[in-house]
Amino acid sequence: MDEWHDFFLATAGASAVLVGLVFVGLSINLEMIISNPTYGLTGRALEAMVLLMAVLIVTCLLLVPAQGMVLTGVEVLAVGAADWAAMLAIQLRQLRNWHSLEASLRWNFVTRMVMGQVATLPLIGAGVAILGWGEVGLFLLVAAVILTFIVGVGNAWVLLVEIHR
Repeated sequence: MDEWHDFFLATAGASAVLVGLVFVGLSINLEMIISNPTYGLTGRALEAMVLLMAVLIVTCLLLVPAQGMVLTGVEVLAVGAADWAAMLAIQLRQLRNWHSLEASLRWNFVTRMVMGQVATLPLIGAGVAILGWGEVGLFLLVAAVILTFIVGVGNAWVLLVEIHR
């Protein structure tokens, strides 16, 4: 796994920076985010944090030297499962407000739920693939990281920019 070191290092750094971006978005717009719970912006912020922290945690774990493929697969699978469960819990909490949402907000929420699943399930798949195929399964981790970054940055965009529309 030595050839993956630079990828894990770069990914850990990038995810840490993106977590910081979400914190900036929260701190700049905290009053607006908290003032209207109907829009679910606090949940969206938490989703972004959970997604990006999952990538940070898994890549930090994979930077630990002298790990076998089984331990690597278990680590990725465990972080992926925790990430998915946290996202599901956040989204189910928001789902309780379904009837109070306007039609356009319902569509946004459904999109947000789908994107959350698109970002989390490949991480679980990567853990399973690593356990089954060994190092080849790490290529699925690359896809999981990219999808997580896309969804995390999308959520940060909403918290920084779209909140003002």
